[in-house]
Formats: sequence, structure tokens, C-alpha cells
Amino acid sequence: MTGWQFWVDRAGTFTDIVARRPDGRLLTHKLLSDNPARYADAAVAGVRQLLGSREPVETVRMGTTAATNALLERKGERTLLVVTRGFGDALRIACTVRVDRAARRAAIDFTSTSARLATNFNAPRAVVDAAVLYVFRTLVADDIPLNEGCLRPLDIVVPPGSLLAPEPPAAVVAGNVETSQAISGALYAALGVQAEGSGTMNNVTFGNERHQYYETVASGSGAGPGFPGADAVQTHMTNSRLTDPEVLEWRLPVRLEEFAVRRGSGGAVRRRGGDGAVRRIRFLEPMTVSTLSQHRRVPPYGMAGGAPGALGANRVERTDGTVTDLGGSGSADVGPGDVLVIETPGGGGYGRPSPDPHQAGEEIDDLRAF
Repeated sequence: MTGWQFWVDRAGTFTDIVARRPDGRLLTHKLLSDNPARYADAAVAGVRQLLGSREPVETVRMGTTAATNALLERKGERTLLVVTRGFGDALRIACTVRVDRAARRAAIDFTSTSARLATNFNAPRAVVDAAVLYVFRTLVADDIPLNEGCLRPLDIVVPPGSLLAPEPPAAVVAGNVETSQAISGALYAALGVQAEGSGTMNNVTFGNERHQYYETVASGSGAGPGFPGADAVQTHMTNSRLTDPEVLEWRLPVRLEEFAVRRGSGGAVRRRGGDGAVRRIRFLEPMTVSTLSQHRRVPPYGMAGGAPGALGANRVERTDGTVTDLGGSGSADVGPGDVLVIETPGGGGYGRPSPDPHQAGEEIDDLRAF
């Protein structure tokens, strides 16, 4: 060891310092974390008091419990950091919501969100505004028009050049259908309103030289205080309707073998998240199938102790018994008899288990309770 080593623990009341001199001897020091009359910074002052002379310093390491205390005492700003490995690039959507009750305004700040991506998951600013408008409109119980006037009391901050404010020639096709869902989920989490729904539109396309088809597949919605999630529904930024099975099979060389609720995929605990769906389509001609979806690696979050929803899955089950995993976003050629299987995510659950599972007003699924 060639110099002094310092370890500093900065807490709300006291700052503790452990030092090791070059000869190996250990020293300790304690001083008030806040004492402006004597020093500007407790850690710097403590190190200087122990050091005394201008001997070399090898290491200074500092930890703090101040941030932990603020979190435990709920004194900090509501902040959500969403990181998902489902995108090819590392993605971060950071969202902080600050409400000024006196001014009757709110600031929605996406500062620290990732920079523009090389993939097509960038979302134009219009998509961000639409997601914010949607989320805050759902918080209003009154029957009011859905228009730009709803955004007047909201100050939206989006960092230029980020994946939420990309500049040409950034690709944006997935921004409208997928990143919009992630933005909605980030907002609901920052507001503490409800667990995440599926967080994806589960986009599916297939076709060949003669036929082309596109659909989005329903999934589970998130639970919240006082309500469970819904099963197999379109959530948040998607509301498209599926083609009727009879029409699908009449117009395209496919057979819809199954479209069912994916039982048990919703996050459990006090309020269960909605279950996702299972959809199986058998092809009668050679085609190419592609998927664009999320939450195949990172599950939709639960809230207030609720469990996350189940992961989704996309795969092709082939006539020779092999299986091709499409991941979240993938493409594969299929032949006659091959089956595309889409398992959509469940919604996140809400709340820790109740001490009394049969409280008054609690929904009971088990008929044996009566």
C-alpha cells in the first residue's frame, strides 16, 4: 500500500469514516453530516482532518444511506426506470412525474431516456404525446372531450435526440405499436396507478406472393387497487379488432386451430392480473411469418407486491417435430402443415396477500368457500 485508504458512510445524521494509514494502522472518525458553520461537506472535512499532512491518497470509497432513507420514508420524487432486454439495443425509458397541486399542473419528464436506437423502436414525439394524453385521460372520471386541451396542464419534457424524439433517418415503425406500450407502462408505474398490462401489441404478419395478413393479438391487462385485470383484451395503446375466424379461413390458406385464454398467465397475489391468450394458426401454403412483440424476456411488472405477469412466447411448430423460436421479434419461412403459436403475456398482479383471504367485499373464485 502506497497511500491512505478511506471508506466513508454518509448518513442522514452522522458521517462515519474508516481510514487505513500507509503503515496499515486503522483510524475511525465521526462527524455531523450537516454542519455548515464548520464545513461545507462532511466527507471532505473528515478526510482532511484524518490526513493532516499532504501524504498521498490511494483510495476514497463512499456510500450513503441518505437515498435509502428517502426511499423508505417516501420523501423522494416518483421515478420509474424501465430496462428491457427484449429490444436488440439496450433500452431505457426514464419517467418522472411531478404534480404541482397549487398550480394544478404536472410535469412529465423523460430525461435520461436512451439515445436514438439503431433499430426501429424509436418513437416520434407525437407518439409520446398520445401516450401521455391517453394515460392522464384515464385518470379523469368526468366525461370530457379527448383533445389537445387535456394536455394544457401537462408539461412534457423529452430529451432531443433520444429514442422518444428521434431525428431522420431514424426508423420508427415499432415506435407506434410497441414503444408506445412501454411509455404507457412507465407512466402508470410512475403514477402508482396499476400494474403493467401485457406491454405489447403482439404484432403478427404473414403472407406470400398472393396473400398478406396483419393482426395484433390480445393479452392480459394489469390489476390495480380494488380491481383485477381483464383476460385476453387489447390494452392501452391498441384497440384493433381481430378478423372473424370464418373470414380469416375463407380468404387465406390457413386454419385457426385455437384461440383461447391462457389460463394462469396473469400475475397473482391479492388482485390477479388478466390472463393472456393462446393463438394457433396452421398454414396450408408456404408463407413467411414475422412477429414484433415485447415481454418475451422481461415479464410485465406487478405493483405493490403483486407478482409479474407471465412471459409471452412466439414459435413455429413444424411438421417434422422441430420448433423454431421466433423470440420477441423474428421471422421464419413456413410450409404446409406448420403451426404458428403465439402465447401473449399476462398482466401484472397488484397487492400483497390479505391476512384474511375472505374479507368482506373480496372476490372469491372457489365455490367451496360457500
